[in-house]
Amino acid sequence: MRRFRLGLLMAAVLMVMSATALWAAEGKGSLVELHKGKAKCADCHGSGKKIAVDDSEASVNKGCIGCHGTLEEMGKHSKEEVNPHRSHLGEINCTACHHGHTASYVYCLNCHSFDMKIPAGGAKAAEKAPAKQKGKMRTEKADVVVIGAGAAGFTTAITAHDAGAKVVIIEKQPITGGNSMLAAGGMNAAETVFQKKKGIKDSVELMYKDTMVGGGELNDPALAMILAKNSASSVDWLTSLGADLSDVGRMGGASVDRTHRPKGGSAVGAHIINVLRKNAADRKIDIRMNSKVVKIVEDAKGNVTGVVVEGKHSGPYTINAKAVVITAGGFSANPERVAYYRPEYKGMTTSNQPGATGDGIDLGTAVGADVKDMKEIQIHPTVAAGSRILITEAVRGNGAILVNQEGKRFVNELTTRDKASAAILAQTGKSAYLVFDEGVRQSLKQIDGYFHLDLVQQGATVRGLAAALKVPADALEATIANYNKAVETKTDAEFKRPDMPRPLKTPKYYAIAVKPGVHYTMGGLKITTESEVVAKDGKPIPGLFAAGEGTGGVHGKNRLGGNSISQTVTFGRIAGASAVKCVKGVK
Repeated sequence: MRRFRLGLLMAAVLMVMSATALWAAEGKGSLVELHKGKAKCADCHGSGKKIAVDDSEASVNKGCIGCHGTLEEMGKHSKEEVNPHRSHLGEINCTACHHGHTASYVYCLNCHSFDMKIPAGGAKAAEKAPAKQKGKMRTEKADVVVIGAGAAGFTTAITAHDAGAKVVIIEKQPITGGNSMLAAGGMNAAETVFQKKKGIKDSVELMYKDTMVGGGELNDPALAMILAKNSASSVDWLTSLGADLSDVGRMGGASVDRTHRPKGGSAVGAHIINVLRKNAADRKIDIRMNSKVVKIVEDAKGNVTGVVVEGKHSGPYTINAKAVVITAGGFSANPERVAYYRPEYKGMTTSNQPGATGDGIDLGTAVGADVKDMKEIQIHPTVAAGSRILITEAVRGNGAILVNQEGKRFVNELTTRDKASAAILAQTGKSAYLVFDEGVRQSLKQIDGYFHLDLVQQGATVRGLAAALKVPADALEATIANYNKAVETKTDAEFKRPDMPRPLKTPKYYAIAVKPGVHYTMGGLKITTESEVVAKDGKPIPGLFAAGEGTGGVHGKNRLGGNSISQTVTFGRIAGASAVKCVKGVK
């Protein structure tokens, strides 16, 4: 008979049965208490003399699944309106939410505000005292260490692995995916096979021009050109790994349709991350969660030689490596740092996951790295009011309009994010409504998720929607009628919207209340076109590379929607290839 193992999605589990391993009180309010008489310590920790848990808590997770089943299986039994076992986060460890010695906490609540109950749960995530080092610090070896397991980190690791390197990915969060997991709209790329199949005429030069104009010409031209020039091959690379990027739409600042996403317009980020996770798993790449790099190590000549890691359970240890790649993202979830660079954004909500605090930038500057464009912080115009949920720009791209409290349009909905955000902040209540109809809803699969999250108000008619929103009905009717006329004549005389794919004529009519929120940091570590991190003296730091949001220069003053995933994959591939050249001593 199979032994009953420590519960569904258990976490932080049973590190050591002593007070030195605990920050919160042991026993009460934990899964240990719930499982008394039903399970033994060995069910999670093994039967050896040494009671321990790996930092990623993978061994404990197997115990949870062995008793309770997989997330997919558990999802079939969940009765909640929002199913916690089926989400965009994908296949994650049970221990991301369920803890053994501290109160359990729903990881989703870092971003959402659901009234979710969890066995042995607490009001917030419990903190745990760092594991103590016993004896001499252990040392391991790798060819390449990648800091951060988002799209840039996975791409870097897979590229380096496939070139023959031994790779270790270090991720401080209990799950992988980073901000990339939340990316919704799509991935910009020019001259792709999918554009050609649809008869879309685009060019590298046009994508480069759009990127530079959108960034206020503050972009590093060489980096912006690499983004555009390599974008199609990045789509090809993802496709070769199993990704579906066959749907092509448009987002703000683009001159043509070049935003690639899965068929039907599904969210791009979760799809790509799940593809990258699978490919990393198939390659057996060493991924360590609940582990934080606290120091980049250099030799006397300034060459990077490895990192010091603080493991949740294992404590501090060193990994010697010939190349280190920082892919830890930006700092939009660090409100103090955001306010330091942009005081006017103090107190503004963020759409980012909790790990986006700028740690990678700090690690780089600690070894002399230069930074670029740190004050360039993007606020996204459409974060659902009262939440941290980003309403993808693709909703506007597929035909939705922005309407103020007076029931009137006030901006070109496909302008750049900085201009759209400024326009919303100038309206009554510093907010707006994203208005669309059943036709727009059916054109973009991910819109269904906003209904599921209860973010949408609706009406059988335009007047019915106006009543639900408490805006002037005559004004809203006139606004939609004028917009539909602009669609028919293909000319938006009032706001110069360049693309109006469909009229708003199909009942029902819908609206989502939105406000701007901190979304993206364009600044970060200064890099070369080979993803080498540049020191303050203008020279690359030997052995140190970076890719993704934690680097500066690609986007300038403002990132175009769809350019982020393109950046992470393109520069992740470059960083992985450059790191391997460093390992092999190739110049």
